[in-house]
Amino acid sequence: NMSWIDRTFDKKNEKVVVIDAGHGGHDPGAVGKTAKEKTINLNTALALGRMIESNCPDVKVVYTRKTDVFIPLHQRAVIANNAKADLFISIHTNALPKGKITYGAETYTLGMARASQNLEVAKKENSVILMENGYKETYKGFNPNSAESYIIFEFMQDKNMNQSINFAKKIQQQFKKAGRIDKGVHQAGFLVLRETAMPSVLVELGYISTPQEETFLNSQDGIDKMARSIYNAFLSYKSGKVSNSVETES
Repeated sequence: NMSWIDRTFDKKNEKVVVIDAGHGGHDPGAVGKTAKEKTINLNTALALGRMIESNCPDVKVVYTRKTDVFIPLHQRAVIANNAKADLFISIHTNALPKGKITYGAETYTLGMARASQNLEVAKKENSVILMENGYKETYKGFNPNSAESYIIFEFMQDKNMNQSINFAKKIQQQFKKAGRIDKGVHQAGFLVLRETAMPSVLVELGYISTPQEETFLNSQDGIDKMARSIYNAFLSYKSGKVSNSVETES
């Protein structure tokens, strides 16, 4: 079964999944008319975690946050690495500048963003580091708003890339099944994924800047649908099935 790292030294042989609700505390993330991204992310993350905890006794769920607190970006990766996680799922909500209306969900894995809109998403998520004290030291001079900083992702050998993409495709297939518009699997340079030592994905649930999407993602129905889609993808990934190939575009 290729989809999990073999941890035979672990007596119970339980798998560890880290669920990362993006943003939090004094960092609201994207802000809609009534909702904040940090809340949508947390609601979905907790719902996903509950589904795994209730149905998968062989899986331990670790959350980077379970409440409305600020967690530095690198700290999220540290939590996952220290937990010796087998899988890292970062949950986010997208936004576009005023007046632009877009629908749908997409999943990212680590890589070089060649499409400009993918770079924009990465810049938006990475610029959170500017809220952290001493970020220049922590991230070795990485400037989230400068395209030059992203060159490093070009040369990264991500040994987990295939597993990450396989899981990302499964998530997108489930979103589609749940009636969401499928915006596909993409690669971009996310610092939070760069530092994780296991297969990792970053999900953008939808657009808080699109009123209909905001209402959906902020509703119990929306939370359940999105969490269940990721949960179903997780079950499929955990069972080791390889996703039939869908083109990814970087």
